Amino acid sequence: MVTANVPATSQAPVSKPGDPTDKTSTEVQQLIHGDHSIVLVDGVCHFCQGLTKIIIARDPKGTFHFASIQSEIGQELLKRGGIRTDTMDTFVLIENGKYYTRSTGALRIARKLRFPWPMMFALMLVPKPFRDAVYNYVAQNRYRWFGKADQCMLPSPEIRGRFID
Repeated sequence: MVTANVPATSQAPVSKPGDPTDKTSTEVQQLIHGDHSIVLVDGVCHFCQGLTKIIIARDPKGTFHFASIQSEIGQELLKRGGIRTDTMDTFVLIENGKYYTRSTGALRIARKLRFPWPMMFALMLVPKPFRDAVYNYVAQNRYRWFGKADQCMLPSPEIRGRFID
């Protein structure tokens, strides 16, 4: 399992004050250790956008909030978790201050969705190298199979509150 605990005292550069995307160190820490799990996705990937819609539709409690890996806050959250910011080969789940990637992140999300999705969590019994091999194959081909958008998905007003700027 790929995880990283982010201590509450860690410091990292933040945006300039007054910038509309400004998130202070305290605000970023609150996101990481907050009440909601955060899913960082490739914002221009059609496949990833579709998965985001599937998660939202099957998460009536609003457990998951989302940010694009390409966004300033997405980049900052990746840095805080010690995850490379120059690659878009995985989405990231941040849950209770821990970072989960690839198949582990996907299966941890599935277990919190409406039935029957939690049954997929049983796939955690499959050794991680095998699970991640399948995940990596899909990740490497997602643009070819599903396409790529020119910009990130714009959420509807009903779900706007689930997206982190």
